[in-house]
Amino acid sequence: MLKNMVKEIKADVIRTRVCIGKSKLDDKVMRVIEEIEREKFISEELRALAYENHPLTIGYGQTISQPYIVALMTDMIQLQPDSIVLEIGTGSGYQAAVLASLVKKVYSLEIIEALADQARSRLRELGYKNIEIRSGDGYHGWAEHAPFDAIIVTAASEQIPPPLVEQLKPGGKLIIPVGQQYQTQHLVLVEKDLNGTTNTRQILPVSFVPLTGDHSRR
Repeated sequence: MLKNMVKEIKADVIRTRVCIGKSKLDDKVMRVIEEIEREKFISEELRALAYENHPLTIGYGQTISQPYIVALMTDMIQLQPDSIVLEIGTGSGYQAAVLASLVKKVYSLEIIEALADQARSRLRELGYKNIEIRSGDGYHGWAEHAPFDAIIVTAASEQIPPPLVEQLKPGGKLIIPVGQQYQTQHLVLVEKDLNGTTNTRQILPVSFVPLTGDHSRR
């Protein structure tokens, strides 16, 4: 089943190669996707669907992302073994596990405290020691541990949060879905050059749950 999921991810890469600018994802990323058991990150009643290439509910109105999107977002930020990464939207902890298998340290923020607690316990039980999870509003980032080599946002914001751009290290990359819920969203890659100048590029249309918090009520 896991092998079939990986085949579907590779097929999606080929199908979207014009948008994403490549026909193959990084071997290191795909190796991690092949190794991590997605079934460990969802409820028991949904485990028969664990290796389907689509998102699944995890409660609280949230989802575990489509495996192709997890792989693509991880690939686009070009991680290195010594990278320090910020994740916004811990959810089930699956994306954090993928990141932690590739980098030195992952800091992950989850606004829903119950999900943060569940993910922290799950990842600890699975043996991940380089992930720190906190419950909080991801729009504002985690300034205490900035700057970050890469930032990945797993919920859609109507704009790219300025605090996240500020917390991105020169030479770093941020990937985020931008747009309103139930309307067209696009995965956007933000690259900050060594002078601190940022460039953005739309990758492809996506559909994510919204980034919630104080900013969304203004």
